[in-house]
Order: sequence, then C-alpha cells, then structure tokens
Amino acid sequence: MSPRLFARPLIPLFALLLLVGCAGRTPLPDAERNVGQWQDQADRTEALDTWMLIARVGLRTSQDGTSANLDWSQHPHYYRMLLSGPFGSGRSTLEGREGRFSLTTAEGRFEAETPEALMEEQLGWSLPVGSLQDWVRGLPGTGSDYRLEEDELGFPRRLEQDGWEIDYLDWTRAEALWLPRRLVMRYGDLRVTLVVTDWRPVVDG
Repeated sequence: MSPRLFARPLIPLFALLLLVGCAGRTPLPDAERNVGQWQDQADRTEALDTWMLIARVGLRTSQDGTSANLDWSQHPHYYRMLLSGPFGSGRSTLEGREGRFSLTTAEGRFEAETPEALMEEQLGWSLPVGSLQDWVRGLPGTGSDYRLEEDELGFPRRLEQDGWEIDYLDWTRAEALWLPRRLVMRYGDLRVTLVVTDWRPVVDG
C-alpha cells in the first residue's frame, strides 16, 4: 500500500488522520527518567484510554512541507481530532463513535463504518488509524507484528510496524505517567513530526 502523498489538498487530511490533540504540562528534563520506570508503569500505560492533548504537527514529503495545530480528545467510546493551522482551508475534524466515523472538512461531512474505509473512500488510500492511539502512548499497535528498540533506560526508542518507523525523541511526565513528547514518524518519503505541548491523561486512582 503506497499512500498518495503529493497533492497539496490532501496534506491537511493526511496530517489529521495521523496525529493527535488538547492541553499543557511543562515537560520535565530528560535526566528525570530512570531505569525501570517504563516497565513499572506498563499496566497503567496500557489501561490509559482517556486523554486530551495539544500538539504541533510538522509534515514533510519530498515535494512539500507544512505544519498545523492538533487538538485530540480521546475517550473509551469516542474520539475527536481537530486540525487547524496555516493550511488556508479552515479546520478539519475526524470523529469516531461506537463503530461510526466521520470526517468534516470545508467540502462537507463524510461518514463510514471504519476510519480506514472513510479514508479509502474519500482519499483513495488508508492508514492504520487504530494503531495511532497506541503509538502516541509509546505502545505498539495490536494485531500486527512489530520491532521495538529500547534506549538505555528501557524506554521505547524506535518502533517499526506496518511499514512505519516511529522514533521517540523526548518524554514528558503527566499524572505520574511518562508519555512521549516528541515523535518522528516515517513512511516512505513522508516524515511527520509531532511535538506535544500539553498532555492531559485521565488516570484512574
């Protein structure tokens, strides 16, 4: 599967379906991380299913580069990803709720039974949308093989899955959890940089 990446009108939608957003913790310095912390929080990281975050997204192909703001609200049975920025096309919103998915752009509102089907119908290609909710937490997506490299402290350094390479470059601590703050994701000549400026995980207990 080779995504069509070269038409400028597709760039905002592509970035929206790739990346995440709502709110702000000041990142702690990298030196605050210690050996064993990632393993110690494994159960809580996997159980995390509700968050809001705000992020800055940079998108670059061999022919173009742009950026936008991402506002992501995630709940067990609903999510909303709002993308806005200097694209000149207003805002785009992807929503998923109990098996129904919609994409709202300046051209209208479109629906499908899966986000992948929605992308296939509207854009002509699809992405592993479900895996993105895992990757942003530093976890591999479920249901497919992957290769994971760890850094010297045991935190994820690089994840390879479904043709994607995800590099974890920086971390922040919010609600007693270490979560990725800066990621670079690559697929072919596509490079997506995500910098989270505000992580607000909702942690039980």
